[in-house]
Amino acid sequence: MAVLTVRNVPDEVHRALRLRAAMNGRSIEAEVREILEDMVKPEQRIRMGDALATLGRQLELTHNDFAAFGHRRAPAEPLKL
Repeated sequence: MAVLTVRNVPDEVHRALRLRAAMNGRSIEAEVREILEDMVKPEQRIRMGDALATLGRQLELTHNDFAAFGHRRAPAEPLKL
């Protein structure tokens, strides 16, 4: 597992972390791990095909848009795994 060192944390932030950790029954280190995981880890796995299909719908892309790229077949449907 990786090790992360954070320097120069303002005193107010450290106090808030200490209080939050105590309220959650964790050490400050465990609380920081929990905060980081909650902030950067998606709630569910992002599927690339679904993400691209959603982007295409949001941009309202049509078959003609794909033809501009020289694509002669219909766009692929997103994979359902």
